[in-house]
Amino acid sequence: MLKALKKLLNKPEEQAAAPAAPIPEQQERPSKKADQSAETSHPSPRAQSAVAEEKPAPEKPRPQRQKPTEAAPVTPWSIADFQVEPAEGKTRFHDFPLPDSVMRAIQEQGFSYCTPIQAAVLGNTLKGHDAIGRAQTGTGKTAAFLLSTITQLLETPAPDERFMGEPRVLIIAPTRELVMQIANDAEGLTKYCPLNVMAFVGGMDYDKQIKQLEKKYCDILVATPGRLLDFCNRGELHLDLIEVLILDEADRMLDMGFIPQVRQIIRQTPRKGERQTLLFSATFSDDVMNLSQQWTVDPAIVEIEPERPASENITQKVYAVSGKDKYKVLYNLVTQLELERVMVFANRKDEVRRVQERLVRDGINAAQLSGDVPQQKRVRTLDNFREGKLRVLVATDVAGRGIHIDGISHVINYTLPDDPEDYVHRIGRTGRAGAKGTSISLAGEDDAFQIPPIEELLGGKLTCIPPEENYLEPIPQRHQSAEEKAASDANEAEQANAAAASRKRASGRRDRPQGRR
Repeated sequence: MLKALKKLLNKPEEQAAAPAAPIPEQQERPSKKADQSAETSHPSPRAQSAVAEEKPAPEKPRPQRQKPTEAAPVTPWSIADFQVEPAEGKTRFHDFPLPDSVMRAIQEQGFSYCTPIQAAVLGNTLKGHDAIGRAQTGTGKTAAFLLSTITQLLETPAPDERFMGEPRVLIIAPTRELVMQIANDAEGLTKYCPLNVMAFVGGMDYDKQIKQLEKKYCDILVATPGRLLDFCNRGELHLDLIEVLILDEADRMLDMGFIPQVRQIIRQTPRKGERQTLLFSATFSDDVMNLSQQWTVDPAIVEIEPERPASENITQKVYAVSGKDKYKVLYNLVTQLELERVMVFANRKDEVRRVQERLVRDGINAAQLSGDVPQQKRVRTLDNFREGKLRVLVATDVAGRGIHIDGISHVINYTLPDDPEDYVHRIGRTGRAGAKGTSISLAGEDDAFQIPPIEELLGGKLTCIPPEENYLEPIPQRHQSAEEKAASDANEAEQANAAAASRKRASGRRDRPQGRR
């Protein structure tokens, strides 16, 4: 009797212990690349290095991926539920062989007809051709490359042998904000598809990003060049299965000095004839076109020239104002016009910081967006601005590029940009989706000379007038409360620490020995 009871009590423990045996097997990455290298007559140096570094482990079948429950349609849907009448001079998404799951997401996004660049690009990329696309901001470049890419992933089965850190699509963008925006758009368009989207940017918790790779396969990876190289160099990411390589804002990457990093990344992907390569940007210089020839094979070149570089929905004003009066005019514009959602642009990070801090001291709910702001705070700042919790967002061009937030009524150029193209990008933050917007530039003695190049790009004159007298009124004296002062001091300390860390990283990069490029 006692023996029988003992046997019954020990049985659940034996059953619970049984599944623990395979755990060590899951902790090592199988040496798939070693097997592939043995079969290849001329292995690349990258492949030989991978063989040397990887530890052999028993092969295990790739786990069967199931469609996430949250992505499952709540109600039945068919293409018959998405009716769009043909219209002369317009191209419908129905005119392309897009899967129903993608078409449903397009309907939910509120799209009916393709923009010119979408219509021109999809006709080539859906056939597997490389492409170079040029169009101004806000014309639908992102959807143009995402739609064909998602379609290819759905129509082409994933490899039988594949590891968590091997994405099938790689999208590289120059700024963190643009990466997050592209990833957000990709998640919207893959809502009803069994595909995973990940975004990797610098400044965010490295371990959390690693855990994403350990939990699920990565189909579409959107990343900035620096963080992407970090993952590749540590062996967390492998780019040998890339089917589609996309470079967005290629001209900006060139301007920011990212091309050497991009070259290192591209060398880790399959050869250009074995992948599809797409390059998109609002502008293309001769240097970028030369690079595209190195990275693409017989690309389709799509250039959409706008009738006017700036939207007709945007009213543009230029105030001639002395440098000492600029902040006064800015403050009075925000308060007297009762602006609730406005973006202010300045050329330098220190200008952005000073303007934002003065606005806060004067009782205006403002935040800043620049390279000195930690990434997690930048994400929170954008979310707060999008939700209407922030009144004014002060930004540099690099940080502000790619921000797509509806409801921005005004853009104010505290300083005029050095590059006329940046002027178009700045004012394009307002007047979106058919809404009306206003751009106000404060031209002082230090930046008024930028007006003629901007006029040349716009193809018209900008009327420069003195500000109205009420915009030159003195700023009322205001005493900060103890809570406001503490918050302001904490913010200034955080920015100072972030700036110091940024300078330290930059110094480390300069001191680091240069490798092969």
